[in-house]
Amino acid sequence: MTEALKRTALYEKHVAAGGKIVPFAGFEMPVQYATGITAEHKAVRETAGLFDVSHMGEFMVRGPQALDLIQYVSVNDAAKIEVGQAQYSAMCLESGCVIDDLLIYRFADRYMLVVNASNLGKDLAWIQKHAARFDVTVEDVSDATGLLALQGPAAREILKPLADLDIDAVKYYRFAEGHIAGVPAVISGTGYTGEDGFELYVAAKDSPALWDSILAAGADRGLIPAGLGARDSLRLEMGYALYGNDLDESHTSLESGLGWVTKFDKGDFVGRDALAAQKEAGVLRRLVGMRLEGKGFPRPGYDVVSEGETVGKLTSGTVSPSLGIGIAMGYVPTESAKPDTRLQVDLRGRLLDVVVQRPPFYTSGSIKR
Repeated sequence: MTEALKRTALYEKHVAAGGKIVPFAGFEMPVQYATGITAEHKAVRETAGLFDVSHMGEFMVRGPQALDLIQYVSVNDAAKIEVGQAQYSAMCLESGCVIDDLLIYRFADRYMLVVNASNLGKDLAWIQKHAARFDVTVEDVSDATGLLALQGPAAREILKPLADLDIDAVKYYRFAEGHIAGVPAVISGTGYTGEDGFELYVAAKDSPALWDSILAAGADRGLIPAGLGARDSLRLEMGYALYGNDLDESHTSLESGLGWVTKFDKGDFVGRDALAAQKEAGVLRRLVGMRLEGKGFPRPGYDVVSEGETVGKLTSGTVSPSLGIGIAMGYVPTESAKPDTRLQVDLRGRLLDVVVQRPPFYTSGSIKR
């Protein structure tokens, strides 16, 4: 029997705003509103957009060995995270293949792990399995947590009048605790768009009122609600990987472009031996960005061709709303992964020329690092 789809606390807001609701990661979520994906994408690039990402999963890890557990199950060096800082990381199987990518937040008394909704159950079971070895508690607070993402060059000015703290002090991948429009929130300088902005963690019950307050505050600055469609095209313009498309349990962190967060010198972690062996032997395939030379719409699953031979498949693809060209990501042999390498993509029997390009494809974002 098919499991019933869940709804975030903002579901009624999406319906009232004309949201086109689709199944996504076990939830009923808006893929777009009446404005359309292109207009929502443009708003985020030029002014601001507000996303509901409350479907994401959040786990609280507490206890004397909280850091030890996180170090063991993740590939990045969590010991370097300061209080008030977030870190991008990944969890791997013993094979080195990616279970999920995640954010790790360090509070004074706990850590918060933010995982993808589609992997929530799998991730929780994986972490709990390893937690048995450590003096920790792991609490799933996903259902009780709402998450709003305010993204765009106007995001900071929109949020300032609503906040009881200095928004300008919340830098890239830093966070603070305060109130937004009277709602207790964790205000994080993170996002998935390449634009300046914030992710706001609140109690799920408070998220509808906060949604309304932010939209009202940004109405005269061009703020509009944005759905999953714009979220996907924005992240792809930046070359941000999406789990289930670009990251999965068939590719290692080194193949997936996550070598930069895979820290071999931090000590033991799940998958370390396999990844070290792969690094020593040489990585045979890599996730790369590609831009189309001609007109066409690259889609996931299309074959990548080199000298008449199929050498890989696209994992993500779209026509960039900002650039007006086809952009894509996919796995290719390492010898074909160098920037400016010329390949082809099979678009339903029509071969189109593509060029390997190191992301981001869009380089004019307002993100403040």
